[in-house]
Amino acid sequence: MKDLTKYWIADKLKELMKRKSLDKIRITELCALAEIDRTTFYYHFRDKADLVAWIFYEDAFQTNILDVREAAESLKRTKENYIFFKRAFEDASQNPLWRYMQEYYSERYMEIAKERLGSDTLDEQIVFSIRMYSYGTIAMSQDWILSDSKVPAEKEAVMMFASMPESLRGIFF
Repeated sequence: MKDLTKYWIADKLKELMKRKSLDKIRITELCALAEIDRTTFYYHFRDKADLVAWIFYEDAFQTNILDVREAAESLKRTKENYIFFKRAFEDASQNPLWRYMQEYYSERYMEIAKERLGSDTLDEQIVFSIRMYSYGTIAMSQDWILSDSKVPAEKEAVMMFASMPESLRGIFF
């Protein structure tokens, strides 16, 4: 039931975001559309940014970030929710989606690297390279979405994987 409520609230936020930017949406308005009270919203989410991040994480957790086909499918799903992601990326609040994405992908790549290297810690250069690659692919994904690029998701994913530094490629592949 708890997850159903989260999905319901997320769907209502997406509905509102078709008409207005995230910064113009108020929790009161979202709750009215979702036919819930504010306490229900705050039981599930800290704020709008937390809800937007949850929507992103729901898809990201399902994606094998080291598989080009799955990365392409994730990009396609993002494109299918174009208005939501466009508005989420345009959000200039203190907790924009791209920051959650940077943290998520950097941490996920670091966990995989530690596992593959059989280590609890990573070399400073590896951490830097992971962050650089994660931040770059997020910026390129954001640009791909916001520019309404006609480059197919499969080609975009292949180009991102091809841009991974050799030092990381040796760890991940």
